[in-house]
Amino acid sequence: MLEQAHPLTADRPQNFRAEFRATWALALPLAAANLLQMMVHAIDVIFVARLGDTALAASSLGVSIFGLLLWTGTGLVGAAAPLIAAELGRRKHSVREVRRTVRMALWLSALVSLLFMGVCAAGGPIMRATGQPADLTARAASFLLILMFGMFPMIAASVLRIFVSALGRPTIATAITFFALGVNALGNWVLVFGHLGLPALGLHGSAISSVMTSALMLLAYVVVIQTDRRLRRYRLFGNWWRSEWSRFFEMLRIGTPISLTILAEAGLFTGAAFLMGRIGETELAGHTIALQVAALAFQIPFGVAQAATIRVGLAYGARDHRGIGFAGQASLLLGIGFMAFTALIMWLFPKLVLSIYVDVDAARNAALVGFAMQFLVVAAAFQLFDGAQAVAAGVLRGLQDTRIPMIIAVCGYWIAGYGTAIYLGFWTPLRGVGVWIGLAVGLIVVSAVLLTRWRMRSRLGLLPA
Repeated sequence: MLEQAHPLTADRPQNFRAEFRATWALALPLAAANLLQMMVHAIDVIFVARLGDTALAASSLGVSIFGLLLWTGTGLVGAAAPLIAAELGRRKHSVREVRRTVRMALWLSALVSLLFMGVCAAGGPIMRATGQPADLTARAASFLLILMFGMFPMIAASVLRIFVSALGRPTIATAITFFALGVNALGNWVLVFGHLGLPALGLHGSAISSVMTSALMLLAYVVVIQTDRRLRRYRLFGNWWRSEWSRFFEMLRIGTPISLTILAEAGLFTGAAFLMGRIGETELAGHTIALQVAALAFQIPFGVAQAATIRVGLAYGARDHRGIGFAGQASLLLGIGFMAFTALIMWLFPKLVLSIYVDVDAARNAALVGFAMQFLVVAAAFQLFDGAQAVAAGVLRGLQDTRIPMIIAVCGYWIAGYGTAIYLGFWTPLRGVGVWIGLAVGLIVVSAVLLTRWRMRSRLGLLPA
C-alpha cells in the first residue's frame, strides 16, 4: 500500500532527535543538488571566458536577465512544496490531491515561461535602456534569444524536483543535477569550440548547451518518475489537460509572495553591485569574488530551507503542533549551525577560500584580493543571519505563511539594508566595506523579524486548528 511506501508520512518522529535525523536526511541531498547546480552554471562561465572579455560580458548581461526571471518563476511554482507536503501530512493516501497540485504547478510553469520568454525577447531594448554599449547589447540579446528556450524546462524541472523530494526521494534530484553537470560540460566543449565534427558556435553554442541540458534534465525527471514504482502510482502526466482552478489560484496566492521575496533579496545584492561599481572597478571585482564565496556557502542553508518547508508542511497537514515545532527547531539548528562553521572558515582562512576563484599570490590581483578579504570579514559576520533568514522563511512557508514574510523582506532588504549601504558607502570613509555592512544590516533585520514571527506562530494564528 502507498502508506507503507511513503517514508515521510509513516511513523512521524515523536521527538526532536528523530526529527533532526529526518530533516538532515532530506536536506543533505537537496543541498548537494544546489551545489551541483552552481557548478552547472560555472561550466558556462569557464568555457565562455575562454572566448574573451566581450563574450563573457555579453553572457553575463544575458544571464543576469534570464537568471532573475528564472528565480522568480521557480519561486512562484515553489508554492507546490508546502501544498504537497500538507496534502501528504493530512492523508497518506493522497494521490489525487498531489497529482492535481503538480499538474497545476506545471500549467503555471508553462504560462509564466511564455511571459518571461517575451521579456527575454525584449532583452535588447532593455539593455540599451540601461546604457550598455551597442555591440555588447547586440551579442547579449542574440545570446538571450537562444537561452530563453530553457525557461520552461528549468521551471518545470523544479516542480518535479519538489515532487520527488516531498515523496522522500531527494537523492533523485542530486543524481539528475550531477547528470546535468556532465551534459553541460560536454555540450559546451562540443558546441563552443567545435569538436566531434560540429562547427564552433562560440557564445551561441554555450546558450544551446544550456537549453539542451535543461531539456534533458526535465526528460530525466519524467523518465525516473514514470519508471519508479512508488512515484509512478501518482500518474502525474495523466489527464494533464484537466484544470483545477481553485488549486491554481491557491498556488498563485502562496507563490507570488515567495517570488517577490526572492526578487527583493536578489535585488539587494544586484543593487549592491551597482553601488560598488560607482565606488571603483577594483572594489567591484573584489565584491564579485567575495559574493561568489558567500553564495557558495548559502547553498547549504538554502537546501535546509527547502527541506524545512516540506518537513513543517507535513506536520502542518497532519495538524501536529508538536511536530511543527520539532521540524522548525531541527531546521534552524542545521542551517545556523552550518553557517557558523562557514563563518569560522572565512574568518580564519580568507586567502584559502578566495584561492578557489582567483590567484591570490599574483601581483596583478593584490588590490582585488585586499578588497575581497575586507568584504569576507563582513560576510563571515553575517553568515549566521543569512542562514537564519533562509531557514526561517522556509519554515514559515511550510505553514503557508508567505505574504507577511514578503513584506518583511522588502522592508528589511531595501529600507534597512540598501539604505544603510548607500549611506555608509557614499557618506562615510567605509566605502565598499560600508556597502557590505548594509548587506549585513538587511540580513540581520529580516532574520530577526522572521524568527520572531516563527516564535509567535501560535499567537499569530499561523498553526492549523
